[in-house]
Amino acid sequence: MPVCLSKGQKVDLTKNNPGLKKISVGLGWDTNKYDGGSDFDLDGTAFLLTGSGKVSGDADFIFYGNLRHSSGAIEHLGDNRTGSGEGDDETILVDLSLVPPDFEKIAFTATIYDAAARRQNFGQVDNAYIRIVDETNGTELVRFDLTEDFSVETAMVIGELYRHGGEWKFSATGSGFQGGLAALCQNFGIDAQSEDSTR
Repeated sequence: MPVCLSKGQKVDLTKNNPGLKKISVGLGWDTNKYDGGSDFDLDGTAFLLTGSGKVSGDADFIFYGNLRHSSGAIEHLGDNRTGSGEGDDETILVDLSLVPPDFEKIAFTATIYDAAARRQNFGQVDNAYIRIVDETNGTELVRFDLTEDFSVETAMVIGELYRHGGEWKFSATGSGFQGGLAALCQNFGIDAQSEDSTR
């Protein structure tokens, strides 16, 4: 049974699972009956952050336009543009042993692509979750279901992996942003004015 977290809770990941190195971070969601008729295209992303809480450069932002970090530590398995089907909608692989030491945190986020034009927000998204799976045996270790009722938010920091005392921990964040991907990127030190148009 995975550890099920509520917003704000933290769990020791590697201390509770000695030898853990390779994990997959699965993101999933459904849209509700108020979706307005347009497809919902949610994008899972990861930011590798230094001790300042910022990236060291644009290459530390892993998304549909930059699927793999140069260290080999993080790989995005690709963009699901509709969220249809069972199971995880997008998956990000992480090799904890390859994360460069100058990065202290990995923030996992989701944004709604073209949200303003489509008049969409996280108030129209149901059953959103993040889960961490041990890649070596397929065991689900941690799960965080977002149960909060959001309204105008178009970007979300869902959870964070972070180093503490030589171990990796996971924090269930669940904090929303208005302004979509650009606002999220600005928060982490990236000028993303053009990111939404890179498809």
